[in-house]
Amino acid sequence: MRKLLFIWILAMSVFVSCAQKQSKNIMSKAKTETAYFGEGCFWCTEAFFQRIDGVVSVRSGYGGGHVDNPSYEQVCDKTTGHAEITKIEYDPTKVTFDELLEVFWKTHDPTTLNRQGADAGPQYRSVIFYTNAEQQHKAEHYKAELDKSHAFANPIVTAIEPFKNYYPAENYHQNYYNENPSQGYCSYVIRPKVEKFEKIFKHNLKKEYMSEQ
Repeated sequence: MRKLLFIWILAMSVFVSCAQKQSKNIMSKAKTETAYFGEGCFWCTEAFFQRIDGVVSVRSGYGGGHVDNPSYEQVCDKTTGHAEITKIEYDPTKVTFDELLEVFWKTHDPTTLNRQGADAGPQYRSVIFYTNAEQQHKAEHYKAELDKSHAFANPIVTAIEPFKNYYPAENYHQNYYNENPSQGYCSYVIRPKVEKFEKIFKHNLKKEYMSEQ
């Protein structure tokens, strides 16, 4: 009888422990929110937002188009309607959507249609895919204020659209700059942008990136 009681107590403790872990995981997930930004090559966008304190994860992908599970080659053919975007999960108690928008506006040229530097095509368009009314309001508000204040020499062409879909890019695109710093595009295009970014947003960086200053 004692043996059966011991087994029952042990089984219950394991059950409670698993339930507590599951509860913590659910609470942890509930605390994060998601933003979807497109500002040219997603290698660049990913590198910027990975460095912001409060950002939990950044995943490069494709969104806004009409083709399911597109490949990089299909998106480059400019027929899928997809843009290169990043899915940004963040902790709103550490970084706000407003602050993420500031990073968005300051890390690319939102006045060039379907182009960022030498990267040209609809897949490189400047776009914000909002997931709720609050994100839509804030994105439209800041866009209007920036245009009104003539923060840029030309009118902003950034599209602000309801979230439609998101498909993760191939694994070799993920964490690209951090894993391929010596690659040509990373060395000559991304690195100067990241170095400039880290100076501008030095007070918003994660500790591991502050040490590089």
